[in-house]
Amino acid sequence: MTGLWSSLIFGLCASAAVAQETATPPPPPPPAEWRTIAPENLLVIDTNKGRILVELAPQIAPAHVERIRLLAARGFYDTLKWHRVIDWFMAQTGDPLGTGDGQSFYPDLKAEFTFRRGADMAFTPVAAPAGALVGFVGSVPVQTQPDALMAGTGDHKVHGWGLYCPGVAGMARDEGNDTANSQFFLMRQAYPALDKRYTVWGRVVSGLDVVRALKASPNPDGIVDGPDQMTRVRVAADLPAAERPSLQVLNTASATFRTIVEQARQARGADFSVCDIEIPSRETPAA
Repeated sequence: MTGLWSSLIFGLCASAAVAQETATPPPPPPPAEWRTIAPENLLVIDTNKGRILVELAPQIAPAHVERIRLLAARGFYDTLKWHRVIDWFMAQTGDPLGTGDGQSFYPDLKAEFTFRRGADMAFTPVAAPAGALVGFVGSVPVQTQPDALMAGTGDHKVHGWGLYCPGVAGMARDEGNDTANSQFFLMRQAYPALDKRYTVWGRVVSGLDVVRALKASPNPDGIVDGPDQMTRVRVAADLPAAERPSLQVLNTASATFRTIVEQARQARGADFSVCDIEIPSRETPAA
């Protein structure tokens, strides 16, 4: 997700070469194929290791996104530690105590493990396993019931849920489903065992390399000794114009994205997964 267009294509072609010797990278996307993330949906996480940009997904988890926006606006996350980091899994933060036992003073949130998808929600399918569709809502990988089932439901919508691919942002919780509060985690790698068990509220669209560079623990509990920390966390819309990043991601409805999907499918063969697909991004000068 971070990195220039050329580095993404290099990675795809390298994977494809293992499977079938040759692959032709698509040309750089034309300007019309890029989508600018609204500043109110772009979370800017500055850390001592670098910057992470997360696209929020209010259409998937509105209450959790609202909580993230609220806490970020109040400076709650500033200076908090990445207290639990497990390599090949995730990096967790958002605890003011830095122990895994703390939270904000706001009430716990009701779980948003699934969402309702209607015909008016933009969705790009990339695979159709039996009885399901897999694809993207914005930058978030999701699985959902087929469109054909919409006609038979009272609200003309079907169930969907976020998939825990690399970069996906999830909300930590205690044992009860409705106990998420302020702690969250960013996936370093795919971990499908979390699907439909923890609320997905966004995805890293730039800075996955930073997430993977955060100091990890060698211990099974993941608690880090001398952890990295966040220095400032704000929604882009709350930053002064001169400090506000402007980020574009490749539109998943574009021809170039379809080419990326097809190359990933050819490279992986029967092992193809939506988690094999990275959505290119680029930072542009603020308007």
